[in-house]
Amino acid sequence: MAQEELKELYIDELRDLYNAENQLVKALPKMAKAAANEELRAGFEEHLEQTKGHVSRLEQIFEDLDEKPTGKKCAAMEGLVKEGSEMIGEDFEGPVKDAGLIGAAQRVEHYEIAAYGTVRAFAETLGEDKAVELLNQTLEEEKETDEKLTQLATQINQEANQGEDSESEEEESPAASRKRKSAHA
Repeated sequence: MAQEELKELYIDELRDLYNAENQLVKALPKMAKAAANEELRAGFEEHLEQTKGHVSRLEQIFEDLDEKPTGKKCAAMEGLVKEGSEMIGEDFEGPVKDAGLIGAAQRVEHYEIAAYGTVRAFAETLGEDKAVELLNQTLEEEKETDEKLTQLATQINQEANQGEDSESEEEESPAASRKRKSAHA
């Protein structure tokens, strides 16, 4: 009885993930289009292709379970995608907007890492060895994507910060500039 309930929960969580991944398939092209940094844009496009593979792996798991993948809406991903859309619509530009896009994308990745870790643990407990392998592949890809975003953020955050500093100096009056320089001498 308890194993049947865990299996029901496992299938329910898989359906949630399936919906989440499909929401991302629609959202990632918008993120890519909004990115100013070419490397970030390419990263979003690459992750779109990976995400399509995640959907395929989930479909394979559902087929093996003889279950349908549809029937659940992932409210968490809906909210995360909405936050990403809001960032796209903000007035920020260049590296500052890219820094915001990375933050939105990493929130998505962290959600997915948690969700895939959970369903993989359920699959292990239920003895679903093939599913464990497929889920682990996806989990590792999500972790790699998060790491790539972290590396990009280091560079892009510096660019965003330098952009603000150089704009401030350009707007500074000559008298204020001389005063600031003499204070540092």
